[in-house]
Amino acid sequence: MCDTGKESRGNNKQPGGKAQRAERNKRMEKMQMKTPLVEMDGDEMTRILWKMIKEELLLPYIDLKTEYYDLGLAHRNETDDKVTMDSALAARKYGVAVKCATITPNAARMEEYHLKEMWKSPNGTIRAALDGTVFRTPIVVKGIEPCVRNWEKPITLARHAYGDVYKNTEIVVDRPGKAELVFTGEDGSETRETIHTFTGPGILQGIHNTDQSIRSFAKACFTYALDTKQELWFATKDTISKKYDHTFKDVFQEIYDAEYKEAFEEAGISYFYTLIDDAVARVMKAKGGFIWACKNYDGDVMSDMVSSAFGSLAMMTSVLVSPDGIFEYEAAHGTVQRHYYKHLAGEETSTNSVATIFAWTGALKKRGELDGIPALVSFADRLELATIRTIESGRMTKDLALITSLKDVQVKNSEEFIKEIRKTLETL
Repeated sequence: MCDTGKESRGNNKQPGGKAQRAERNKRMEKMQMKTPLVEMDGDEMTRILWKMIKEELLLPYIDLKTEYYDLGLAHRNETDDKVTMDSALAARKYGVAVKCATITPNAARMEEYHLKEMWKSPNGTIRAALDGTVFRTPIVVKGIEPCVRNWEKPITLARHAYGDVYKNTEIVVDRPGKAELVFTGEDGSETRETIHTFTGPGILQGIHNTDQSIRSFAKACFTYALDTKQELWFATKDTISKKYDHTFKDVFQEIYDAEYKEAFEEAGISYFYTLIDDAVARVMKAKGGFIWACKNYDGDVMSDMVSSAFGSLAMMTSVLVSPDGIFEYEAAHGTVQRHYYKHLAGEETSTNSVATIFAWTGALKKRGELDGIPALVSFADRLELATIRTIESGRMTKDLALITSLKDVQVKNSEEFIKEIRKTLETL
């Protein structure tokens, strides 16, 4: 890529002709950005990798402009989680964001971080604010074969990014009594349904969704399928959830018939609905190359299953797309807690940073496309290619080395792997 070092004073002659020297000098200049990316920093080992990626793979080549938000759990706690909503509003302002993996606290995290309260998932907060759909696709490289032998092409998971258990309300029942679901209209009228009559302790959970969000989800899926020329599946459990899940099914079918059916037929692709359990059975026998749309929780679980079966949780792209044309790129995996504790203890780690790198490249490409900066798009493409070629050359992290079919593999630690990618990038 660029050579950021200084030339020797004792040798003013550069190899190659005038055109080559001019190109080399041009490439030594950092690429300029017009509009900032919204940068959402995160937690634990992914936060460590985030810093390494910026220092080794981005800052030497780009005059990187970002509006920075620290979504690390400690800072979220300090701000009463206001920083999370602030970052979502910034994404609305600038149109493109890139996010590091973050902690969604449980009881153990409450104690570890001395939290004021058990803050909600930052991903859930941002997704709700942007009303987006998450598209996740495995990163395929030679030498990392899918566990499912018949999968020949990537399977893209389209995950609804609003509501359900991620915006739930919960009650711990500590005595006998009747639980009711009550809706009070603005006119004061009430609709009541008995949920359960408790004879002893138990638990309750209330979830919701909106027609507007479901419609945005459906349109995003149909549009993405047309853009990528891929078949679209949608799956819920309407046979059991005859109102909640059935509404999803009906909205998808209504929008497809009214707005997308003709375009799908012209493109030679199809849409069909199936039950979620049937979809799981079908996907295991499929060849891939399609989009599988799921409700929020189903998409969370199934994207991890698909990414793991294709090789690694750290080998999957993830982008949140809102109906307003806002894009937030992130790694689909967690904060790699176990490696972080090893890092704190001074032990060596070999943590896969590919998904985090691809979050940055996805955001840079989209920023370049929106701002008309082809050099930025080209750089992001080269960085992705450099990452893939590094792995295919046999230089990889331990998680990939354990499953690769390549011979003579060199296992690199977390920092070495990123530096190996930079070496490859310099040759492209």
